[in-house]
Amino acid sequence: MKKVIKLALVVAMVVASSSLFAQKLGRINLQELITAMPEYAQMQTNMTAYSKDLRDNLETIQVELNNKYNDYDKNKGTYSEVTRQLKEKELADLQARLSEYYESAQNDLNKKQQELMDPIIKKAQEAIKKVAEGAGFVAVFDTSIPSMVYYNETQMTDLMANVKKELGITAQN
Repeated sequence: MKKVIKLALVVAMVVASSSLFAQKLGRINLQELITAMPEYAQMQTNMTAYSKDLRDNLETIQVELNNKYNDYDKNKGTYSEVTRQLKEKELADLQARLSEYYESAQNDLNKKQQELMDPIIKKAQEAIKKVAEGAGFVAVFDTSIPSMVYYNETQMTDLMANVKKELGITAQN
């Protein structure tokens, strides 16, 4: 009888411990989810308009520089030494202004994109968290940026459909 009780306890412990190891793991392609969100399309539209404004300003400075250079090149033989040096300094200053504006525009463009993307990423992450917690997942891996050397995707549950449903994304979006 003691053996039966010991055997029952061992079996119970094995069953209990195996259920502890059977934890649910999920996967999702965060990049694919974000690009499916309507907010992403709106962000792309805003970024296109913003970059067009920056590009237009850059082109205006470039045209001004080209015109001044062409004028200088055409008339440099008629300039006095002082006038020639003044025109060359003006061209160098305008070139420096163009370079500075280009660098500043790149920084502004990156900052604007981050500013517009942060709320979209946060919304996606919150939806993933809500779905994962509701279904009892202990971890969800982002397959768009594989950071693990190996994992078996077939042993993980794909949460994409559930998270899209949570966000209200239909097949048409």
